[in-house]
Amino acid sequence: MAMRAFYNEIKGMRVRELPAYLKPRFSWENVKKSTDQATSSVELLFHVCIGGMIFSYLVALPHERRHLEHQQQHGHGH
Repeated sequence: MAMRAFYNEIKGMRVRELPAYLKPRFSWENVKKSTDQATSSVELLFHVCIGGMIFSYLVALPHERRHLEHQQQHGHGH
C-alpha cells in the first residue's frame, strides 16, 4: 500500500521536480523515523528491497532509453 501511495504522490510530477521532492524523504532523520514506525523487521526489509529496486530502475532508465532509441534508429530487433 505504501508503494501505491508513493506512486500517486509522484505521478503528476515532472522529472525535474522529483529530486527536490525525494531528497527530504531520504534524509537520515526521516529514515530513522520510518524505522521506528515499522511494525516488523520483515516489513522494513521489504521496503528496503523494493526501494533498492526502484532506485536501480531509475538509475538505469536513461541508459536503457538510449539503447532502445539506438536500436530503433538502426532497425535492429530482438
